[in-house]
Amino acid sequence: MGTAAAVPAGLARSWLLVPGSAPALPGRLATSAADVVVVDLEDGVAPADKPAARRALAGASDGARNGLRPWARIADVSSDHWRADVALLGSADLVAGVVLAKVESPRDIRVTLEALGGEVPLVALIESARGVESALEIAEAPGVTRLAFGSGDFRRDTGAADDSIALLFARSRLVTASRAAGLPGPIDGPTVPRDAAVLAEASRHAASLGMTGRLCLREEQAPVVNAALSPSAAELAWALDVLDTLERHGIRDGSDLPRIARAQALLAAAGSFGIDAHTAGPHVSDYA
Repeated sequence: MGTAAAVPAGLARSWLLVPGSAPALPGRLATSAADVVVVDLEDGVAPADKPAARRALAGASDGARNGLRPWARIADVSSDHWRADVALLGSADLVAGVVLAKVESPRDIRVTLEALGGEVPLVALIESARGVESALEIAEAPGVTRLAFGSGDFRRDTGAADDSIALLFARSRLVTASRAAGLPGPIDGPTVPRDAAVLAEASRHAASLGMTGRLCLREEQAPVVNAALSPSAAELAWALDVLDTLERHGIRDGSDLPRIARAQALLAAAGSFGIDAHTAGPHVSDYA
């Protein structure tokens, strides 16, 4: 069985995209180590296979991951497939949340939530220059719980290279928009290469910007992402020292307040991820 606990969506690190057309879908949902499994009804499924993928999601959601329902990525509002996706999800309690593709305006959020009945948590996947420019308005739209970066489609839209510097502005824009709107840090786009070191470095780079999640394309990526986006042993040791100093000496001056807030946030995250701050060792990836 999977090792992932029920991590709240606002803190979830690894968001594994599993095509709805994938073989043995229920088994993949039940055994994943990812914080969140997202059944992909959009780009990961060929147009001819989408009706079967919707049926597979309906069949797999019941009892998936020991009762933890998956999320679903659905087509953008301009797609012919959007109506069928929301008709399925709006008619039954199949998913824990929805990742809406190619969001470019708050209207995309509004019409989708109306079609879904307005009760489903929604991650806005921003994949274009227009979407990045509207990031704050999208983040502030009612019903949005988090932003995500569709880095591949963004590069196709803008001609940007697959390079950390070329994509720095877009990633930082989503980080600042999320913060300004009171949302958790955004979810970064996936890493395509299978090299574990490349994935870990890309995840650490995203974390350094303030991103707190990452889309994954393969199950074996989830442990690497979870490790890279979790508090490290050194960070937890620092946090415990800060709070121990506070207990012994109290607040000395205003500069203590940011350190205390950071320490508390690190320890809270560790608790949510099932990490014992007092015994945490260095993160070791089991990526093969």
